[in-house]
Amino acid sequence: MNAPVAQTAIVKPRDTFDRLTFLGWTWGLLAIVAGLAASFLLFGYFVIYWRNADMDFMVIYSALAMNGGKPQHFLDHTAYLTIIAVKSWFHLLHDLGLLDAWTLPAIPPAADTTAFDAAMTQAVRAARVLAFLIATGSVVIFAGLSRLILRDWRVAMLATLAFALSGGVAVHLRILRSELVAAIPVIFALMILIAAGRRATPARPLALALAAFLCVLGLENKVQAILLIGVLPVAILPFGSAAGASVGFWRNTPTAWLVSLLATAAAIAAVFAAWPLIATGFDRALLDTAHFKPLLGRYGLYQAGLLVLIGVCMIAYAALWRVSAAETIASIAAVALGTATALFVLDLDYNAGNVIAVFNPLEKMLTFADTNTSSAAGGSNPLAIMWLLFDGVLSVLARDTFVLHSSARPTVFLTWLIAPGIVIAWRRGETLAALQATALMLAALAIETLEVRRGLKSEYFIFTDPLIILSAAILLDCLRDLRFHRFAYPIAATLFALHIAVGQAEPVKYAFKRTGPQSICEWSGYYAPLLPLPWCFTSR
Repeated sequence: MNAPVAQTAIVKPRDTFDRLTFLGWTWGLLAIVAGLAASFLLFGYFVIYWRNADMDFMVIYSALAMNGGKPQHFLDHTAYLTIIAVKSWFHLLHDLGLLDAWTLPAIPPAADTTAFDAAMTQAVRAARVLAFLIATGSVVIFAGLSRLILRDWRVAMLATLAFALSGGVAVHLRILRSELVAAIPVIFALMILIAAGRRATPARPLALALAAFLCVLGLENKVQAILLIGVLPVAILPFGSAAGASVGFWRNTPTAWLVSLLATAAAIAAVFAAWPLIATGFDRALLDTAHFKPLLGRYGLYQAGLLVLIGVCMIAYAALWRVSAAETIASIAAVALGTATALFVLDLDYNAGNVIAVFNPLEKMLTFADTNTSSAAGGSNPLAIMWLLFDGVLSVLARDTFVLHSSARPTVFLTWLIAPGIVIAWRRGETLAALQATALMLAALAIETLEVRRGLKSEYFIFTDPLIILSAAILLDCLRDLRFHRFAYPIAATLFALHIAVGQAEPVKYAFKRTGPQSICEWSGYYAPLLPLPWCFTSR
């Protein structure tokens, strides 16, 4: 009798993506929002009203003053859209009977400390709710755009989770700063352009118009967005595809050329209508009054260079990815139309200080730069500029080690995986994905090299964290077989834990700080002149 043959069971490797996204798309997104809400309530909403006063007070003061009929006071960043949003939010809550402290006259005098504290607590908490809603809405929109870009919804969910738990979102979830509303529109513009490049449609120029509109919106809220806008035309070049070639409608048909002509006419009309704003932006008297100093010795040079760069990159993109001449011309016109249309947002509550800052963003930034940066930018020695850039790159790389320069930024740990991921993708023949991830990482490096002159504070992470996350997501979407690797789940679980622990470090630190508000007195007289503070009032 023959001996029985032993049968060996074949164990199928477990799918890490399924293990991490077991809730599915809808419930997973709801869980992320619930987690953000819990973090906001635990380490944000109930924190004493003056804890994050650095910019909370400045924005809220301007909103209270504007609701009281006075002009915008805080113009440093310019924080224009943030202040307008808080102003409108306060007005809405007051109309609904939910907020009494919605104007400066509604705030009790500093001599009545109890009433003042109660009113300011009410106003600051109302503003923090708005910050939470904006940040949460940004995460949800990021999720939707990620699904348009990535093939696997599970990778889109992981990218959304990484974004929601990033240091940038953690900071802006609970305080009023200008960076979130500046960076996120430009990031969304990038994601829209990526999606538009992958699937051609007859209406694609409208996507470019929307992207241009969003970029200018970001710039109107913080001039620092110009750094992200400046790298976008080059970073988008690898993001075409064979399916992104112009559809039949745009293949040099008479109708296509007619549409291009109409788009060009609309763009010219929009620019003509916006010309008063453009003229104000370069008004020499206003610039001198604001103590601006022209970069490169003359106003308008780098702005013209940026416009040329955008045009050249659009033509190069068209040549690389078979976009027809008619669609390219229509797209250039759409970008001009979207840009000019966004400028009219400055008229919602017009202030010439906002206008000159938007048209001269680098000059505005230099008014707050350190002495070395200002000297190098205003001097004629190119070696000084090169040295500052080299020093900036070294500083950014030191931060990416986390050991040499730690920070509350969990996306640093993603960069440790992205570099080898790019190499793996390249060696496997996934050249395009490798180039796309590299372009996003180089864009992040370029931005941070300049931001480091301002200390690369945690508030600035929102400009580059999404670029790093998108780079990782693109690689993960390309190298999907890695999800079956035996180390995939332990690495993913570790990253998840690090994102929670490191990303929440700053909010927890601020929630448990024990320092008093006296340092606010150093700047309150300048940034909030009509709002005497109890502790400053008492000291006087």
